[in-house]
Amino acid sequence: MGNINRTYIENFFNQELNELKIAIKNGKHPYHCFYFSTCDDSHPEIRTVVLRDICNNPLSIRFNSDIRSKKIEHIKKNNQCSGLFYDPKRRIQIRVKGVSSIHYNDKLTKEIWSNVELQSRKCYMAKFSPGEVMDVWEPNIPKSYLKKDPSLEDSEKGYLNFCCIDFQVKSFEVLELHHEGHIRFKILCKNKGKDYIFLAT
Repeated sequence: MGNINRTYIENFFNQELNELKIAIKNGKHPYHCFYFSTCDDSHPEIRTVVLRDICNNPLSIRFNSDIRSKKIEHIKKNNQCSGLFYDPKRRIQIRVKGVSSIHYNDKLTKEIWSNVELQSRKCYMAKFSPGEVMDVWEPNIPKSYLKKDPSLEDSEKGYLNFCCIDFQVKSFEVLELHHEGHIRFKILCKNKGKDYIFLAT
């Protein structure tokens, strides 16, 4: 298994960052979708989101959302959030904690929106807010686009509901399941460097 020391942790951390960056473009990568947790007034809420970008200095994870989603309300009240990634083949789990901010109708969202495919844009043209109660189930995209994509011009209506979540990572915890002994460590991301901590499993 080798010498488990700070150099090992740094290399492992950089390896997993690289895997996350690969997952942005590769929809089949186990890190492409991850679990994102927020808190409402009474209990935690968790859902699956799609990884869209990784930024450094400070380390942050980005994904897109509908501005009408409940998680937006949660973040506005309490921006402390958690994320979970898992690769079943390599048996590696990543848990991240940090604070989230919402980008809406700004330079960043305009740049991201310009690269959103028409097929995805129609999801933001939904009549009902995510999680809204419906009397009778119906597809929550415009009926005229059930079997086709909207025109570029019409798809711009979806931008009104589009936002980006920037999840700034404060701690990055890795667990590697290993038959010779599981390896677990945490990296605390600070403004002036990082702290590396070994943890028992």
